[in-house]
Amino acid sequence: MERALNPGPRARAAGRARVRARVPALVHALGGACLLACALSLPARAAQPQPLALAVQRLSLDAALKAARAAMARCRAEGLQVGVTVVDRDGLPQVMLRDVLAPELTLRVSRRKAYTAASFDSPTSRLQARGGSGLAHVPGLLFDAGGVPISAAGTLYGAIGVSGAPSGATDEACARAGAESLQEDLEMRQP
Repeated sequence: MERALNPGPRARAAGRARVRARVPALVHALGGACLLACALSLPARAAQPQPLALAVQRLSLDAALKAARAAMARCRAEGLQVGVTVVDRDGLPQVMLRDVLAPELTLRVSRRKAYTAASFDSPTSRLQARGGSGLAHVPGLLFDAGGVPISAAGTLYGAIGVSGAPSGATDEACARAGAESLQEDLEMRQP
């Protein structure tokens, strides 16, 4: 009676061998079920067209330089020496200009204004209320007037920031002049 309840080493080995023989069949059956489930979901996904490539509109160096020069010319017309930065849609500087008597600080500030305008796709004068929020502590952001996005037909190309005028409103007017200098060219590029 004890032998039937407690099988010997040979019986245990034979039992393990039977279990091992069934495992591949079980794995095979489960794998087949998973493949079938995936195959059934493919037609739904395949029906959605996938783009072969994404076209990302960018400012050329010439366009960025044109905008920076137009902004600087607007400020010079008012007798102001400023720093101007044009960034691409990712907030990376493309052009930085500093007038002869503008302090170096104007470049750092204009870069932060341009970066903020590109990041939020909004003039920085509209973002000043956020200056008291937690966003004010994010490195690179500056919620003072003087940054303007460069966009056309709903596409953000970059932004321009100006610093050095006696007021943020004047900085922004100069930045807006730079952005507007590209408007017609950018609208003509739209598909």
